[in-house]
Amino acid sequence: MSVKNRLYLDIHVLQTVPSSCINRDDTGSPKTAIYGGVTRARVSSQSWKRAMRLLFKELFPEEKLGVRTKKIVEMVAEEIARHQVVKDPQTAAVKILEAAGLKIKSPEKGTDALFFLGRTQARALAQLVVDHPDIIKGGASREDKAKVARALTESPAIDIALFGRMVADDPSLNTDASAQVAHALSTHKVSNEYDYFTAVDDLAAEDDAGAGHIGTMEFNSSTMYRYATVALHQLAEQLAEDTVQAAVQFVRAFVCSMPTGKQNSFANRTVPDAVLVTLRKDQPINLVGAFERPVRASDEGYVIPSAQRLVQHARSVYQNFAGEPIVALVTGDLLSELGRTVPFPELLDTLSKILPEYLQTGRNEP
Repeated sequence: MSVKNRLYLDIHVLQTVPSSCINRDDTGSPKTAIYGGVTRARVSSQSWKRAMRLLFKELFPEEKLGVRTKKIVEMVAEEIARHQVVKDPQTAAVKILEAAGLKIKSPEKGTDALFFLGRTQARALAQLVVDHPDIIKGGASREDKAKVARALTESPAIDIALFGRMVADDPSLNTDASAQVAHALSTHKVSNEYDYFTAVDDLAAEDDAGAGHIGTMEFNSSTMYRYATVALHQLAEQLAEDTVQAAVQFVRAFVCSMPTGKQNSFANRTVPDAVLVTLRKDQPINLVGAFERPVRASDEGYVIPSAQRLVQHARSVYQNFAGEPIVALVTGDLLSELGRTVPFPELLDTLSKILPEYLQTGRNEP
């Protein structure tokens, strides 16, 4: 892919989150990070990508998505059984997967590590079992094994193309991710707090004033900067005609999703305060540098000064390093200086209309 044909979709979000513990560490505490010399609230990229993948199930047909599981034998065996030509689909599934270079512990346990497999790829493996029975009889040629490898790498599911796949057993089966999601960070310093709570035994005696359970729960609240990017030129090579739909729904899922940690305890589901979506032809640009110096509390709270910082930093980056993006769309008034302000549904609709032309022609104006 030449430099002139690169196309990056960047998504910047400012979002306030009230008292919450949406992403915990191994001790049950909300995750944090040191940035700019102070402690920030943090939500890991893995946590938010999981929330996005769950939302993908509502946005894409099942056959367009992958499944991350150790039990891939069951998945492939189910597809083989549909052909009704193999007596033992489960054994055939083990053989075809081993021919691909994967280590199968047992038909029930599957692989040692989670494997990200698209339903289209599972069907392709099943078709190979039907068309080339020698592969599962121990007589697979080098050419046959190459066919199996292609079945596992070609036509990736949308979420596999976006988030990638790593296979320790055989790196040739890896799929490079076309999307990157940053860890969400608060724009300001945070201090975790503790909620002391009690639970009452409903069947306790009337003269029993004690609690049936006592505990503590750690939480914080913050205004977060969130960032993600998609290399559209790479995604187009992987998904072809599904590229635009995948990109637009990726934006929707990133903006609208929320990890569900302790959701019942805090009901912290919010929507963003501001969204900026840009198209660039040079490189993706994370604007978190706007908050290396933490925003200080004021009568305006954190979100308004955070938005002001983001505008100032973006202008500085555009002027001194990268130039203006070729497209900039904004939802919310706080970042209106950085692009054309539209409601979020219209932002998605605009992307759906302009992306095909940019992907096909690579021109610089919509």
